Amino acid sequence: MPLIGHRINPNSPAVPEAVLDGFRTAPVSIISDVMNRLHGTKALRPYHRSGRLIGTAVTVKTRPGDNQTLHRAYELLRPGDVLVVDGGGDLIQALVGEIMMSRARKMGVAGFVIDGAIRDVDAFLQSDFPCYARGVTHRGPYKSGPGEINVPVAIDGMVVMPGDVVVGDADGVVAFDRADAAELLDLVRQQEEREANALAAIAEGKVDTFYIGAGKAAS
Repeated sequence: MPLIGHRINPNSPAVPEAVLDGFRTAPVSIISDVMNRLHGTKALRPYHRSGRLIGTAVTVKTRPGDNQTLHRAYELLRPGDVLVVDGGGDLIQALVGEIMMSRARKMGVAGFVIDGAIRDVDAFLQSDFPCYARGVTHRGPYKSGPGEINVPVAIDGMVVMPGDVVVGDADGVVAFDRADAAELLDLVRQQEEREANALAAIAEGKVDTFYIGAGKAAS
């Protein structure tokens, strides 16, 4: 039995495409709203040129500034997976760069969510490979461990479990249990309709203030 700090657990089953399809156009802001604004990243920002992120979480918890366990995770990554890395928010050493991004893209990985730093930022900014990170540094990582794969992680205050649904757009990233997907999608569709009606009313010179005092409404 591996010691705590060195555990490598098998992947959770991939989230079914039918579940992912429901959220491919859902704004992260609305998903966050219908989750009562308690879940999601705060300080992570997108570093890619364009493109949405959606897929199944494969989680990594690593010592800050060390990417040995990230390299081991590549042995488990599948097309459509999102590599979600708890690097403790460290900005001193980068955990991924252009080479790791290029390899992941070739494998069909859906994207990166890195609570830590990246480097080779120009390569990310010119790419449509989704990457969210806390910051940038030119300093590369160490490769000595420890670290764990497919364990619960904390990403910028958001708890992510292996196998969760991960969605990202220009506003940030949210993650949720696939078991909640049907309920969330229904709430998302309702909120999208309310917001569309409000925008239509504004365009017609009317005032629709449904969102004032509404606990699940967007601003």
